Amino acid sequence: MKKQASSMSPWGQSYRIAFFSLYAATVLAAVSWIFSSFHQVTPDTQAIIFRFGKPVTVESSGMLFAWPKPVDRVEIIPGPARIMQHDVLPLQRHEQLKQLTGDQYTSDAGAGAGYLLTGDSGVVQLNMQVYYRISSPLQYVLQEQHIGPLLDRLAQRAATLVSAGRDLDTILVARPETLKDDSRAAQERSRLRSDLRLVMMQDLQALKGSDNDPGITIERIDVSSSLPDNAVDAFNAVLTASQRAEQSVAQARNDATIRLQKARQQADRVIQQAEADNREMLAHAEVVTKSMTKLAQARATGSDPGMLSRIWRDRISTIFSHAGQVLTVTPETQSRLVLSGPEDEGARLPASGRSGESAGNTSGGSSASSSATTPASSASTTLSDVFGDLR
Repeated sequence: MKKQASSMSPWGQSYRIAFFSLYAATVLAAVSWIFSSFHQVTPDTQAIIFRFGKPVTVESSGMLFAWPKPVDRVEIIPGPARIMQHDVLPLQRHEQLKQLTGDQYTSDAGAGAGYLLTGDSGVVQLNMQVYYRISSPLQYVLQEQHIGPLLDRLAQRAATLVSAGRDLDTILVARPETLKDDSRAAQERSRLRSDLRLVMMQDLQALKGSDNDPGITIERIDVSSSLPDNAVDAFNAVLTASQRAEQSVAQARNDATIRLQKARQQADRVIQQAEADNREMLAHAEVVTKSMTKLAQARATGSDPGMLSRIWRDRISTIFSHAGQVLTVTPETQSRLVLSGPEDEGARLPASGRSGESAGNTSGGSSASSSATTPASSASTTLSDVFGDLR
């Protein structure tokens, strides 16, 4: 062999080295090709095996063996338990403004970009995040590059429908002053996310069974609503005015309550004073009419025949004590008696006596003698004694 090796030409040795190098490379390529058939699938992922470009099977987590390329191709996608998030950028105002030209930016299209029309002709902006998971891996892997645009279109449609079917107060708290009086609006606001998800799930259900089925299920939707800046200022101004009006109404009610309390107190005092005066007048009337009541009872029953005479004597003296002049006439004899009044009017007694005397003379001789003989000192005699004698 040494003789054969030494007898090889340089070209033969080069061929020999090239052959063994190619052989070694082929062995290494074959080994690496064989080992490329083993794939590690993590617990939160799953593997889709494509055979000659067509998805044929789905493998869960673990060690996976597949034929090397170009026979099989393995694509790793999220597992069925993983929840993925998608931000709906086309609903955001700044994203819509990017698609407008300079002239459109300053027109109505720029002013209304990013806003949705509500059922009561209001405008609102909704920022949505869609959370979904993979329900059909084979359909998902075929539509994977279209999932994002599909969710954007479905979210835009759902937001437009839901906003148009609601009032502004059922989407966000635009007027806090009416919150306590509108329980229905509060319930509708709590169902906003579920209504958006329901509309999107109905659209996805319509795609099931077709080639456009994305193979996903929407788990939940998060949404944040806002108003234009000028609308916020307007609502704040209305809220401030409402608060001031409520303060004025509350102050007016307090003043009215205070005045009402004072009026009631004054009325209570007037009523109490009137009742006191009434009781006093009633008591006085009872005292004044007590003797008359007893007289009526006595005359009705005949128990005290002399009561009338006693009352007359008691009362006539009081009446005569206030009279300036008293003239008594006896009907049988037509005689007259003139009595003086109070002591401070005693100076007028002689004149009165003379007038009485002349009157008595006119009546007759008997009356003149009786009146003329009445001394001036008779003023000291009590009226009750005099009338007691006359009686």
